[in-house]
Amino acid sequence: MMKHLGTVRLETQRLILRKAKISDAEDMFKNWASDSRVTKFLIWEPYTNTEDVRGYISFLLENYKNDNYYYWFIELKETQEPVGAISVVQMSEDIESALIGYCLGYNWWHQGIMTEAFTAVIKFLFEEVGINRIESTHDPNNPNSGKVMKKCGLRYEGTLRQSGKNNCGICDSVYYAMLKEDYLKDKKYK
Repeated sequence: MMKHLGTVRLETQRLILRKAKISDAEDMFKNWASDSRVTKFLIWEPYTNTEDVRGYISFLLENYKNDNYYYWFIELKETQEPVGAISVVQMSEDIESALIGYCLGYNWWHQGIMTEAFTAVIKFLFEEVGINRIESTHDPNNPNSGKVMKKCGLRYEGTLRQSGKNNCGICDSVYYAMLKEDYLKDKKYK
């Protein structure tokens, strides 16, 4: 049985995962939301102005009222600046499963930041919320996203041909997942 807690603040060695604030609009726009390199394999187009970003953050603030809504901004402790986001993009209550999506500003790629954030979310969802399955997908043309999933302990489950669509068009979807039983055996989470 899952126990929903909503988007609670999570902390790692270098990061704070927290709710978005309207005052984050400028940082979100400049750090990741306006960059086509970041959105290339996502389903939303790059933002062209901060006013639209504010509108999106207002949408998040409204959804934070729901205890089954999980959407974190990834803030660097060092700069106190958000550089990306990670969220549960789909939840299946009946099978206690969560699909995770994430994006990170280009200037912070290849520094282990997303692996650190995703690891914290995995721990929270398994230990606090009571999720049984965590999954994530990526376009095969974006292998670095899959590397994050592997580093976090998710296992490759298969590739669904032409089953998704992103800013590049119709694409294959590479699936990775972790079950709670896998999590409990993984030494990195002990």
